[in-house]
Amino acid sequence: MKRIALLFLIMCTGLCAYAKHIEYTSEDSARVVQLLKDAQELRGTENRVFYFGKKFLNLPYVAHTLELGNTEHLIVNLHELDCTTFVETVVALALCDLQDKRTFDDFCNNLTHIRFRQGLMTDYTSRLHYFTWWAEDNEQLGIVKDITPQSAPWGAFTAIQTVNINYMSSHPMLYKQLKSHPAFVPTIKAYEQASNGKKFRYIPKQNLAWNQSSALGTVKDGDIVAMLTDNDGLDTRHIGIAFWQNGRLHLLHASSLYKKVLMSKETFHEYEMKQPKHTGIRVFRLVEN
Repeated sequence: MKRIALLFLIMCTGLCAYAKHIEYTSEDSARVVQLLKDAQELRGTENRVFYFGKKFLNLPYVAHTLELGNTEHLIVNLHELDCTTFVETVVALALCDLQDKRTFDDFCNNLTHIRFRQGLMTDYTSRLHYFTWWAEDNEQLGIVKDITPQSAPWGAFTAIQTVNINYMSSHPMLYKQLKSHPAFVPTIKAYEQASNGKKFRYIPKQNLAWNQSSALGTVKDGDIVAMLTDNDGLDTRHIGIAFWQNGRLHLLHASSLYKKVLMSKETFHEYEMKQPKHTGIRVFRLVEN
């Protein structure tokens, strides 16, 4: 399927602000508009993030969908997703619904704010590659909030992560854009170093066995969860959306194992205990007031 250059469509769509910067298909843009239109009638009071997340069930998991072309541009792809693009797409839709903005232009604007540092797309270094960057930036923009209690008692958040990231700058040959543009590496390294040493409370994976009536119940349907790691120069290994089922926490995510978006039948605790490099989760919520 051929992708549509926005420059070609500008006379028809009037999306001048995004000329030369968006890559998408006509099916993608039509689906965005339809999803936002349907939400007005069908969502009711259901959590926005959870509602839109379920709209992508069984969609194929495909990695590296943002690594196209030689220059950074906004890529909209609603027919194949990885864990990050799944969450970003869902949050952008939820934000549009919250704002009662329902055009493809609105969606692209929100996706840009979510995906790039301070909402400004420049080059590859402006993309929020690590979840620590993504979370901090989207908190500053007022899009999401960390639900960690700010004072004791800490509830389920009984562990502390100390950020130590360097994977991208240490392995530039694994990244198409860094391999092609080695001048980007020092910028990435500087951003990594600026994050290192920061500390964040999180829920250790053993606490995910607690039931909904416990302190773990502070996690709600539709919360964004980042699965942390403590090695390899990374901060996280996976992200998804939390939901409760029969009093137990579960995960809605784009699964690399099952190659699709799914609602895990196993509990979140069962899932995490199978991941030896995972330590626990940070939790974020869309700001709706």
